[in-house]
Amino acid sequence: MQEELEAFFRKEVLPRNRDWHNHVSKHGTAPAFLETLKAEARRRGLWNLGLPDLKDDQPGTRLTNLEFAPLAAIMGRLPWAPIVFNCNAPNVPNMEILQKFGSLEQKRQWLAPLLDGKIWTAFGMTEPEVASSDARNIRTRIRRDGNDYVIDGRKWFISGANHPDCKIVIVVGVTDEEGGSSAQHSHVIVPVGTPGMEIVRTLPIFGRGEALGAPCEIVLRNVRVPQSNRLGEEGAGFAMSQARLGVARVHHCMRSLGSCDVLIQLMRERSTARKAFGRPIGDFANIQDMIALSRIELEQAKLLVFKTAWLLDEGGPEAARREVSMIKVAVARTYSAIADRAVQVFGAMGVSDDTPASAAYTAARAMRIYDGPDEVHLRTLFRLEPREVVGESAHYLLGERGL
Repeated sequence: MQEELEAFFRKEVLPRNRDWHNHVSKHGTAPAFLETLKAEARRRGLWNLGLPDLKDDQPGTRLTNLEFAPLAAIMGRLPWAPIVFNCNAPNVPNMEILQKFGSLEQKRQWLAPLLDGKIWTAFGMTEPEVASSDARNIRTRIRRDGNDYVIDGRKWFISGANHPDCKIVIVVGVTDEEGGSSAQHSHVIVPVGTPGMEIVRTLPIFGRGEALGAPCEIVLRNVRVPQSNRLGEEGAGFAMSQARLGVARVHHCMRSLGSCDVLIQLMRERSTARKAFGRPIGDFANIQDMIALSRIELEQAKLLVFKTAWLLDEGGPEAARREVSMIKVAVARTYSAIADRAVQVFGAMGVSDDTPASAAYTAARAMRIYDGPDEVHLRTLFRLEPREVVGESAHYLLGERGL
């Protein structure tokens, strides 16, 4: 499948990259050739590759997470390429949550067209007023009123909410203020266009705007939806968010590996083609070191991602909890380091949009905050460290020295 995907990517997707960006920047919509590419990808069996729990009657390949990982890295070479294969965020993790927790009617109305690549969705968790990495801070309130829910709150950095095909936002809010920290929240589907839900603005990342599916700030004022729009049980939102975010983090890391690979290849080409002081810059040891270190770091990160994917397959999210936090930190930092070197190797061109280096630089820096900042994941890793083993080892070593 890697060979098939690689051939399709090089022949059909990559040659259209310039046309994609020109069309999206001018019209704010996807070019017509996207649907042609999607149809061909589906015909070839390169469709819904990142959904291991598909039912027999649902379109896709039912690959394991480990099988999907190298394929996601190929797609990650271009930011828009995963859309061709219906493997893009935020739709894939939203498919997962609908698959696991949606009612039959919710699956019919929203999951089915998502699996067919006909609609777009968004996930509304992060809020501007509070540190949303701690779910206990969430201020959005979801209260019962007869057979309805009434929602009030403000969300931001909600990717895809302004996409022309976005049909729903899955809103995370508090339904029980008196409940325990893991039993306060619920997920409610809010269809786009529901009175009271307003997209306030798009949010450029480091001044870099995205014309298609850019992150948005959303305000919800007395938004009324039926209680049947709730996903799963009331109060189960915390566990649902953890299940969704775990998969989203792994997929994000998988795609970032592909971007890193592109940057290393571009640095290698630049080192051969660019001359300074009478010889190719690749003749200088510092440039050689940049490229070599980048390859070492990428291969390390890649193997850790593959291990995490394997653990997800073997034991589910709980078995991979530690490794998910590890790759979130390791890949973001590796990506950031490689992107920084690529900018330096390309010099003035590296800070322009003539290469993907500047976009990768901002994406990598933002990744250290998205899906939980590094500090939160490091804290989690410290708490998961098997202290009793460390303690026994330290005691043994101290004893050996007679201390």
